[in-house]
Order: sequence, then C-alpha cells, then structure tokens
Amino acid sequence: MDTWDILSLPIEPHRPQVLRSDEETRAIAIELPGGEELQEHQVHERAYMLVADGEIEITKDGRAVRGGPGFLSHFEPAERREVRALRDSRLVLVLAPWPGIGHPSRKG
Repeated sequence: MDTWDILSLPIEPHRPQVLRSDEETRAIAIELPGGEELQEHQVHERAYMLVADGEIEITKDGRAVRGGPGFLSHFEPAERREVRALRDSRLVLVLAPWPGIGHPSRKG
C-alpha cells in the first residue's frame, strides 16, 4: 500500500510531482498558484482531477465550472480544457491507462 498526505507534500509551483506511475496509471500532484492556469491542453489518457486545496475554474468549449476542496472532474482522452487557479490550489491528477494510445513514450 502507498499513501500520501497531499496537503503536506513539498510541491513547488510549475514542478508537478509524480506520486506513482505503473503499467496502468499515473498519479501526479500539482501546485497551481492563484491567477495562473494550465493553458488549454489535452492528454492521451482518461484524466481524473481532484482539488485537494484551493479553488479552480475549468473551461471547456466556452463553459466554465468552479470547484474547491473535494471537487472531482473527469476528462475523456483528447478532451481539451483549460484549468485556472482562482487561488493557490493543490491538485491531484490521475491518468489511465498509462501511457495512453498516442502518447509519445509508446513510439519506438
């Protein structure tokens, strides 16, 4: 068993911390300072994003939703979205399957 106290991890802004990565999933903790954003992006995997602390706004196709601690969102592979921190935020991102079809690490 692996466990993490997400709020106590020493995570620096702009330096996501991989918590665990195996053949099926990858879990990442992110510190996103208030006012900053993860510009519109997509990943090759299914993505689950949990707000552990702070408050964010997710925009997709012109629709925005906000969430604070305990807010969980799900994105399909290749689904584009933008995430903005309304205040300093700690996020947990789980990607599955890892790596997804089309991920650069699968080439070769």
